[in-house]
Amino acid sequence: MNIQQIDYVLAVEELKSFSLAAEKCCVTQSTLSTMIGKLEDEMGIKIFDRKTKPISLTKEGKIVLQQLGLIAKEVNVLGELVQSLKGELTGILHIGILATVAPYILPAFLNDFAQKFPDIAFSISEMTTETITERLLKRELDVGILATPIAVKDLIEMPLYQEPFVLYDCTDINTTPYVQLEEIDFSNFWLLEESHCLSTQVKRICDLKEDREKAGINFDFKTGSIDSLIRFVHLNKGVTMLPYLASLDLTVAQKEKIKYFQPPVPVRAISLVVHQHFVKKQILALLKAEIQEKVAPLLVSQDASFVVAPV
Repeated sequence: MNIQQIDYVLAVEELKSFSLAAEKCCVTQSTLSTMIGKLEDEMGIKIFDRKTKPISLTKEGKIVLQQLGLIAKEVNVLGELVQSLKGELTGILHIGILATVAPYILPAFLNDFAQKFPDIAFSISEMTTETITERLLKRELDVGILATPIAVKDLIEMPLYQEPFVLYDCTDINTTPYVQLEEIDFSNFWLLEESHCLSTQVKRICDLKEDREKAGINFDFKTGSIDSLIRFVHLNKGVTMLPYLASLDLTVAQKEKIKYFQPPVPVRAISLVVHQHFVKKQILALLKAEIQEKVAPLLVSQDASFVVAPV
């Protein structure tokens, strides 16, 4: 058994085709088929049922494939570890980031950071918390940028910054620029789906059903898009909470709807999250420092009476 054979098996399982797998692996179909056949002969079992269309795994093949996948990932980890020990900053860094975070921090740091490390290919995708967590555990992602804590076994959280929330109030009931949590009208309150309930400071926000029923609201609206949330709240003359960085991009008219919280200010913690066996420690430390350096100035409020949580 060798790594090349494992790669061939994984390619066939992914593409359900020997010809497509051979093309992906840059070998002829006969070479790929022969190498897999030798592996099957060596183990004494058939991994694939070649009679089905598309190609499928045998019962034994499903069990074997799980272990082959783990072996392939560990080989990749070994390669990354060797690079790290040699001080090499190369390869691909797969990053998953929340859609409610990406638009406000990526423009601040990504371009400059990528230029500093031309030998690293950065692959960045917007994902939900659930997807990022799942793919980190499967070692399909290197780094997640999430609202924490998520408290998932085998994952390590590295705090980046604390981001306050502001109130976006389209009700025109309270015109004062400052507000306390206790003053919020939860009967017409709308929240991002990726809110994580913000914090224990605002536990009531996690369960708004009773308040909405009392107000005669018979529909629920969930979104992971801050732009969609703002439009919806404006249309329905409602109230929501926005991450502070999102409020910086609002129009002049929209900023007039912003109210700042008096202490205790609700916040969300944004962190880098990696698997406990993640080995690219050098690039991770550099990424953390770069984000903190570039985001810190954005978290300084122009309103001296508004206390922004420190990085």
